[in-house]
Amino acid sequence: MGINSESDIAANLQIGPTDQGMVRIYVEGDGVDLPLDFDPDEATEIAEELMAAVEVARGMGTGKKGKKRR
Repeated sequence: MGINSESDIAANLQIGPTDQGMVRIYVEGDGVDLPLDFDPDEATEIAEELMAAVEVARGMGTGKKGKKRR
């Protein structure tokens, strides 16, 4: 499965600080319980990559399932 492959898998995503000064991305789904901890600098890089992907996706002019955005 690649980044452009659609999936019917559902998962919950939580993001927040830990009591150890890390940033946790927590993914929970059917058979998945995945805590991912990052130091603040790594979390900043992830946030920047996410925002860059948002801008590229907006530039494509489509929303979810290929529908045109208004």
